Amino acid sequence: MSAFDPLLSDYCTHQQTANELNVTRRTLDRWEILGEGPPITRIGRRIFYRRSSLQAWLRARERKTHEQL
Repeated sequence: MSAFDPLLSDYCTHQQTANELNVTRRTLDRWEILGEGPPITRIGRRIFYRRSSLQAWLRARERKTHEQL
């Protein structure tokens, strides 16, 4: 990250994350409450998701097709 990059350039907003994962914001909220969703960063009332944390969360959810949940 250079000195000219915005401070939050490595983060997605709540809505951007919902769009990327093809889920609703409400689903993200539910996952947060249940402790199942990706890690979040709160700044005031706003929620942000670090891109690298989202990718790690997705990798952790990978499974073989014949495995059960």
